[in-house]
Amino acid sequence: MFYYVLKYVLLGPLLRLLFRPRIEGLEHIPDEGGAIVAGNHLSFSDHFLMPAILKRRITFLAKAEYFTGPGLKGRLTAFFFRSAGQIPVDRSGKEAGKAAIREGMGVLAKDELLGIYPEGTRSHDGRLYKGKVGVAVMAIKAQVPVVPCAMVGTFEIQPPGQTIPRIRRVTIRFGEPLDFSRYAGLENEKAAVRAVTDEIMYAILGLSGQEYVDRYAAEAKAEEAELAKAEQAKKFPRLHR
Repeated sequence: MFYYVLKYVLLGPLLRLLFRPRIEGLEHIPDEGGAIVAGNHLSFSDHFLMPAILKRRITFLAKAEYFTGPGLKGRLTAFFFRSAGQIPVDRSGKEAGKAAIREGMGVLAKDELLGIYPEGTRSHDGRLYKGKVGVAVMAIKAQVPVVPCAMVGTFEIQPPGQTIPRIRRVTIRFGEPLDFSRYAGLENEKAAVRAVTDEIMYAILGLSGQEYVDRYAAEAKAEEAELAKAEQAKKFPRLHR
């Protein structure tokens, strides 16, 4: 219930007024039945802008940290995500991927829209990174179409680390649904799920026009953090002894 209050009364109209999103390819979202909307992930704002313009309700698998943050901000964030029907997923540990797939399959089993960011985390530099195969496993097992989506301009309005977004126009672009029925029964085959994932990422790339990096975003972030730490150690060696 509160999802629709946010969408049509509180948050949705405000977002459409402030960011005036250009919407392309909305007709590619099926009117009914389960489907996956797989998009790039450039900004915290992505969580709000896409649901605001879709006619159907969409449920995202959100990282568990959004539900456990400290202080007033943490409580407000958790309240919003719970009220919007988003599902917390613990991304740590070996069982994280299985838990995400299980939760996602539950959404699709109810013939609903599932939103997922195959990169697994926000891009820290605006580039598109290698997709994780969970999206492919769900698409094959549930036998549902995958609609690629590109958020364009959201990195510029709210890059990682920026709390208040800039007020600029953004574009939300949907591509034609991808059918992976030819892979039925192959959700446990590594080559098959990798091929499906890469096809999805290629479709997103075609819509977004981003530079593509053939490695996982989390790995790239960790490497850059280590390099930055090493540079700091060189500049201020006494602080890092």
